[in-house]
Amino acid sequence: MRVLISGTSKGIGRAIALMFLKHNHEVIGLDILNTTIDDPNYTHYPCDVRNIGMLPEVKDVEILINNAGVQTNSIDDINTNLVGLINTTNKYAFQKKIKAVINIASASASTGSEFPYYAASKGGVLSFTKNTALALAKYGATCNSISPGGVIGDANKHILDNKELYDKVLNESLLNKWAKEEEIAQFAYFLAIYNKSMTGEDLLIDNGEKLKANFIW
Repeated sequence: MRVLISGTSKGIGRAIALMFLKHNHEVIGLDILNTTIDDPNYTHYPCDVRNIGMLPEVKDVEILINNAGVQTNSIDDINTNLVGLINTTNKYAFQKKIKAVINIASASASTGSEFPYYAASKGGVLSFTKNTALALAKYGATCNSISPGGVIGDANKHILDNKELYDKVLNESLLNKWAKEEEIAQFAYFLAIYNKSMTGEDLLIDNGEKLKANFIW
């Protein structure tokens, strides 16, 4: 299948790209940064998703994965995480070849925690996911979001390298661990390739952090 993924230069986006390449799909990556992916089935376009005029012409996208994002605690979170996602969706999703759209949101979209601009941007992703699912139904295509909680990767290096801080955040989850980037990629692959009936929904992957509560009687 022809798969277009934004934010493929590192982190979750790179892991998702490698997952689809492993299964011999054609992958087109968009990122403001250069790529380290070296695969004959991979094409990279340096571009800024905030600027719809910079998005390359890619026809007949079958799977769109909106992953590009930042966490700056500024208006740029909304411009990149939400407006950029809307730009790529409008550019590539609404056509007869589309089969699935996956939006990478965040656990903070449901909890409202973390930084306010970031939480607001990801909350908007959940609403836009439902809006997109409604619009894609006429094509027989699905649209869902994935909301990771803590993820082991360079984006969280400042926590991972601080044992005291890392122990505290792990204690906030039921399973006392964080997810790996490859796990998020596996969920994205399942939703894009195998899922045929779930649409307009959010998949929370937080090791039980949202569920954990202390009952005091």
